[in-house]
Amino acid sequence: MKERKAIESWLTDMDGVLVHEGEPVPGAPEFVNRMKASGKPFLILTNNSIYTPRDLQARLARMGFEVDEHSIWTAALATAQFLADQRPGGTAYVIGEAGLTTAMHAAGYVLTEFDPDYVVLGETRTYSFEAITKAIRLINGGARFICTNPDATGPSNEGLLPAAGSVAAMISKATGVKPYFVGKPNPMMMRSALNAIGAHSETTAMIGDRMDTDVLCGLEAGLETILVLTGISSRMESETYPYRPSRIVNSVADLIDEI
Repeated sequence: MKERKAIESWLTDMDGVLVHEGEPVPGAPEFVNRMKASGKPFLILTNNSIYTPRDLQARLARMGFEVDEHSIWTAALATAQFLADQRPGGTAYVIGEAGLTTAMHAAGYVLTEFDPDYVVLGETRTYSFEAITKAIRLINGGARFICTNPDATGPSNEGLLPAAGSVAAMISKATGVKPYFVGKPNPMMMRSALNAIGAHSETTAMIGDRMDTDVLCGLEAGLETILVLTGISSRMESETYPYRPSRIVNSVADLIDEI
């Protein structure tokens, strides 16, 4: 295997890597502090499009992480950036919450239900049958279908909840139109994150807890991939995939001395 260049910038997933079940992963705040002190570019990534970076900054602060909101990159931001590049100043009918609508407005988009260029589906705590019906009719009328992320379920205190991927499947079944997913495992998410911090794939590492999203996404974007065992995927499960991470560590605490 070709030896990789030294890591000059870092991308890390949030849930399962830095935090787990509402608590910081042991050593994770120290890892983030070391990244900040190093001066190397880094971003904390999440497929969750509900929250704005400022919301997530406050959530992390309550758990002992001190990060700037500009160090957080969400699927909502990636989606808004993608659409702004594809069709600047366009229009969209959006199903989602503040994380997505704020990002779309900031990207110069007009949110409307009247003949929009796109239907953009994101995460929300309360999917509305009326909104889904509107989305189906707009897509049948010619609107292009975009979804922030393909996650089928999401966590809650009461158990799993249907997420954007599940709702997208319902809309696709009704329209015959499949969405373009921007978030992980689409390497577009990695590329947009790299562009946001001026980093290069050859000298960037992606840290994640899921083989099917984080590792796959990083691999396809040409990054070094590091699987941590504090979230979803286990060491044994990682062996069942046809691709492998660059390496596996127990947690981000094992990476502190590398920064």
